[in-house]
Amino acid sequence: MDHLNNMTDNNNIMDNDEISLKELIVKIKEWYQFLRSQWKLIILLGMIGGIIGLAYAFMQKPTYKAVLTFALEDEKSGGGGGLGGALGLASQFGIDLGSSGGGAFAAANLIELMKSRNLVEKTLLSPIQVDGKLISLADHYLRFTEIKKDWEDKPLLKNISFPIDADRTKFTLQQDSLLKILSSDIIKTQLLISQKDKKVSILSIEMNSINELFAKVFCETIAKETSDYYVEIKSRKSKMNVEILQHQADSIRDELNSAITGVAAASDNVFNLNSAMNVKRTPSARRQVDVQANTAILTQLVGNLELAKVTLRKETPLLQIIDRPIFPLEKEKLSKLKSLILGAFLASFLTVLYLIFSTLYKKIIA
Repeated sequence: MDHLNNMTDNNNIMDNDEISLKELIVKIKEWYQFLRSQWKLIILLGMIGGIIGLAYAFMQKPTYKAVLTFALEDEKSGGGGGLGGALGLASQFGIDLGSSGGGAFAAANLIELMKSRNLVEKTLLSPIQVDGKLISLADHYLRFTEIKKDWEDKPLLKNISFPIDADRTKFTLQQDSLLKILSSDIIKTQLLISQKDKKVSILSIEMNSINELFAKVFCETIAKETSDYYVEIKSRKSKMNVEILQHQADSIRDELNSAITGVAAASDNVFNLNSAMNVKRTPSARRQVDVQANTAILTQLVGNLELAKVTLRKETPLLQIIDRPIFPLEKEKLSKLKSLILGAFLASFLTVLYLIFSTLYKKIIA
């Protein structure tokens, strides 16, 4: 009896599933017939969308892409230490993992460094030659984006500019705020720093802009700013050591020259002096001792100075440009055919959605 009941239940489930499937097919046919009855409206709005897409393609400004690939070479990490054994060419970035286990200039960190507000702002304040005049990249950006046209009725922003030789610490609140906004916009939408393969530590800088000159110069300038910042931080201690040794060597050299002059003057004073009067020869002997002492000190300092210079050269990383952007830059723009097809498809799709949801809404409130 139980067996018969189970069979009956199974048959009922199968019948319910079959009915549900039939209802689904019927509903699909109903919606198909409904949308088919609205084909004129769908095609009309699709054509309008295609025209809008085509108009957008004509009005859209092309985007220029500047790409620069580089590696940073550091002689200090060229030996057995660093990332040479672990990551191949990572040693070119001047990272010595033998003692520090990483650093601010590891490949991943370097990407974030180049996208930092500090370096982007320095790049925007760098010079660019436009129409025979040197202006800042920030001013050029404001010109070709026509941002200033929206500020005609704003006295605080109307005449704002970013001079090349201006003191960054003396910027007004408006200059600081605007520069921050420009930097943030470029970092988020136009600047791309990438490492194609983690096994090969060669980075690429990609700058996209509607202005070809701006894209190229910005791409090259941010590479230079990064290199300068990198060199400054990486070789700061060695550079200070060289400067101290140079100052000491110059001081001892001046003392030596003074001592040599003193020996000559003292010798002139005792010329043809009675040999019995040795006390008169004391100044000359003292100056002679100064000459010998300063000569020994200077010899040691010069040796240390040259050694420090060699160390500085080894610790100074060099930015190796592999490929730099050249004119004409690669131009990216949505083709007219794609814009036409995309506009027509989106308009038709949205029309179908509108018809479906409006019909469902009418049935619900009915």
